[in-house]
Amino acid sequence: MKNIDSNTHVSGTSVYLDDVPVLNGTLFGAAYGSPCAHGVIRELILEEALQMPGVVRIFTAADIPGHNEIGGIIKDEPLLADKHVHFCGMPVAFVVARTREAARAAVRKIRVKTDPLPVITDPREAQAKGELIIPPRTFQLGDTDNTWSQCAYVIDGTADINGQEHLYIETQGAYAVPQENNSLRIYSSTQGPTAVQRAVSGIIGAPMHRFEVIVTRLGGGFGGKEDQANTWAALCSLAAWLLKKPVKYALHRMEDMAMTGKRHPYAADFKIGLNRDLQILAYEASFFQNAGAAADLSPAVLARTLFHCTNAYYIPNVKATAWSCRTHLPPNTAFRGFGGPQGMFVIEAAIAKAARVLKVDAAIIQKRNLIRTGQEFPYGQTAESEALNCWEKAEKLYDVIDQQRRIQQFNADNKLFKKGLAFMPICFGISFTNTMMNNARSLVHVYSDGSVGISTGAVEMGQGVNTKILQVAAQTFSIPPEKIKLNHTSTYTIANTSPSAASATADLNGKATLIACTTILDRLKRLAAEAFQVSTDQITLSNGQVFVNELPSHWDWQELITTAFARRISLSEHGHYATPEIHYDAVKEKGHPFAYHVYGTAILEATVDCLRGTYTMDTVKVVHDFGNSMNTDIDRGQIEGGIVQGIGWMTMEEVVYDKEGKLRSNALSTYKVPDIYSVPKTIDIAALQTNRDNLAIFRSKAVGEPPLMYGIGAWFALHNAIQAFHPNADIPFITPMTPEKVLLALYSKTNPEKNQQHAETVSHLGIDQ
Repeated sequence: MKNIDSNTHVSGTSVYLDDVPVLNGTLFGAAYGSPCAHGVIRELILEEALQMPGVVRIFTAADIPGHNEIGGIIKDEPLLADKHVHFCGMPVAFVVARTREAARAAVRKIRVKTDPLPVITDPREAQAKGELIIPPRTFQLGDTDNTWSQCAYVIDGTADINGQEHLYIETQGAYAVPQENNSLRIYSSTQGPTAVQRAVSGIIGAPMHRFEVIVTRLGGGFGGKEDQANTWAALCSLAAWLLKKPVKYALHRMEDMAMTGKRHPYAADFKIGLNRDLQILAYEASFFQNAGAAADLSPAVLARTLFHCTNAYYIPNVKATAWSCRTHLPPNTAFRGFGGPQGMFVIEAAIAKAARVLKVDAAIIQKRNLIRTGQEFPYGQTAESEALNCWEKAEKLYDVIDQQRRIQQFNADNKLFKKGLAFMPICFGISFTNTMMNNARSLVHVYSDGSVGISTGAVEMGQGVNTKILQVAAQTFSIPPEKIKLNHTSTYTIANTSPSAASATADLNGKATLIACTTILDRLKRLAAEAFQVSTDQITLSNGQVFVNELPSHWDWQELITTAFARRISLSEHGHYATPEIHYDAVKEKGHPFAYHVYGTAILEATVDCLRGTYTMDTVKVVHDFGNSMNTDIDRGQIEGGIVQGIGWMTMEEVVYDKEGKLRSNALSTYKVPDIYSVPKTIDIAALQTNRDNLAIFRSKAVGEPPLMYGIGAWFALHNAIQAFHPNADIPFITPMTPEKVLLALYSKTNPEKNQQHAETVSHLGIDQ
């Protein structure tokens, strides 16, 4: 089935925030962000801005009738700066004017005098100074302290992982419209309608039922609109509430880039121990998360880093500790993968370094340590693993031996071009790691003409969730898709929603829809059984027809609905689904936090121009654990997009802040994202067919986030190509691997100190070099 949004996207009739008709009298907002990253506000000068043509009012923290606080997990984030500023771009004032241009012009006239305070941008520095969002967390399995002496090889190192700009096509924005009885209707570009509703309620100091948040669809989210949409909706709502006028604010691209948080950068230390058979016996990692100036979702992101610190490998002795470090950057936030990719990169770096020291192919270590069914993750859940199945199918399907032979021959024949090959296995847990968030509701109406309307808490942002929910209803009722319509997401229709995130949206909302549809269907079957004087198990529906004892009756879907309506049988149902079996004890750091895991293996090939440092990603060949895919077209599109976004993160998307906390990569001229020319020449995707039962909707495993992690392999493919040119190159584990870094590594001097350290370690352990 095609994505149901295809026609409206192509015809330009899909409705986004900027397509909502603007009411007469609508005012427009613009935020003034702090020009310094850390300081005490001495004076806010608004007089010149207030005199600008078209300006209606300028709001500051003093105008907030409720609490000046929008923090979700931790209450540490003011909507508008009051006495202190904590990052460049932190909103200090909100201008409302009669036109967007007037509001932006007035913002440029605002001045603020601040007494500067020390600026921290490095998470290691923040950790050393005790600037933490939450206390550190540690996941442990086995006993690393007493295992190192049993290891034949012990290798340590560091990694630095850069952030990533979400760069959704539709920037952040909101439109707040006053309604009768002191209420607001808020159109918000958000992944979390309830989070917006809750934030606005707190700012205004009125109950949540006064605020309806509506989302038709987003022009991309990638996690950046899970919590950070709250700011802009709250500003518009504050102004609309006090002025009794509609207020709209859609951020300019450069505003969006400067004022919003990114994927979390991490610094990390690792230590890995292996036996002579190259089995990993012990692994320790320390993660220093750059949270930015406020918590936002950082504690949850940090938890998922720990949950995925061993990726697809079984390691019997693990100790991983993570610090969420407060710096003076915009609060960093959710991004596709939600901390998991950062944890995965570090274990892959540890394996790559071990392979380099031991002069073996990293793939040997990777394959030998893949987690098997029944083995335990560091957080206590036992695996139902497809890791080895994916790897072996990829090896066979894509004839890896021949590919390796071709690459060796190419490298032997070419002096200034070298190829590199890397395997990237993945294992990604599906569920919100905060157990209470794993629930959803769906409101299904069957109208008297046989058509069906569905409302859920899911937000469509290009991932095809509405299509899958429609498929659930069509399959359950056995009616044509044309009879079903998905409605916009509204907090008045579906309350207390979890955000569309964690790759769980289709599962949660699809299951809720299945429950609602099945409940209605059961009523209809009882009606038909009574009419035909048979038991309900003798009634089935197929292709819009009622069957009795597997034979077609004279009733079709329309007759069934008409009769039910006449008999006053309810044709509506509000289905609720809460994921069973999952649980987690955050004190013991043990439990069963995930409904299931998604596995896969990617084989990536890259070619490096060793004269210029430029490169191409030639092929990405994937075997992916789809489960039983509901919609292969949508799922393959998600995988392809995730791979390219992951490659972009690993190779070219470099977020740069200076030491004063100012964003330097603040426009598309200075921040590079993959274009069509950056996409690998070949992306092959094969499904691992499994019949294993799981908690996914119709056994169709999630595909939103897991594919991004395949892109991590791009870094290691480039790493291996560089080594083919310069076997002793100094290649620090720093992302992204830009052409400049490739060129530096290609012509780097061998580091004698590091080589000596490696030699001493190897010699001490009695390893044959």
